[in-house]
Amino acid sequence: MINPNAVCDGGDLDCGSGLLLIIKKAMDPLEGGQILEVRSRERTVAEDLPAWCRMVNHEFLGSEPGDHTTLYFIRKGSSQEELANELEAAKGYKWNVRVQGGNGLTAKVHSRNHTFAAGQPADFSPKVEAPSAIDYLLGSLASCLTVGFKAQASRKNIELDHVEVSLKAGLENVLFHLELENEGSPRIESISGAFYVSSPEDEEELQTLWEQTLKRSPIYQTLKQSIEIKIQFSIVY
Repeated sequence: MINPNAVCDGGDLDCGSGLLLIIKKAMDPLEGGQILEVRSRERTVAEDLPAWCRMVNHEFLGSEPGDHTTLYFIRKGSSQEELANELEAAKGYKWNVRVQGGNGLTAKVHSRNHTFAAGQPADFSPKVEAPSAIDYLLGSLASCLTVGFKAQASRKNIELDHVEVSLKAGLENVLFHLELENEGSPRIESISGAFYVSSPEDEEELQTLWEQTLKRSPIYQTLKQSIEIKIQFSIVY
């Protein structure tokens, strides 16, 4: 039986999507030789965490099954330099995309190991050659909130059955954008929609989770500075 000096919960995160930063933050206050318990539901952690421990001179002590999770135990090494370096690198990280003109009125977007097409900002057909920049903007906000909500729930061991978001937006004057009128603004006037959650958990706890998701969403916090955003949070059964 291992008695840890501290505990952190990584939920469903894997070592490549934020778990290591959570571990490093929890490890920081510990002294060399003390033990951190890491709770995770992600199966790949069983292979990746021991390898990471070897690289950063921590001692991986093993694992044992927990309540709907797996418990991993790490004995802290003596070096603090790598933690400081990696946290500093995370603070300064810059996202980068490269965009090339495609066929017709399309663009090809390259983002890390993904490539996708973007079409005309204003195309009203039900079927289009590629999603528009506005489609991607709405998708960016919706996915940021969806993944953010799930990550918040995962870290707090809150069970979710289903999460779904529906958003819509209109331009202040689409005819100005299309050069059919000479006055007005092409800016997005407002974004509205609904965020649906199905969960056996307490409603008040889910509401708090939603508020924290909005607070920590980079896309929501950026857009709300210039666009009116009204998203109704709904718990469904």
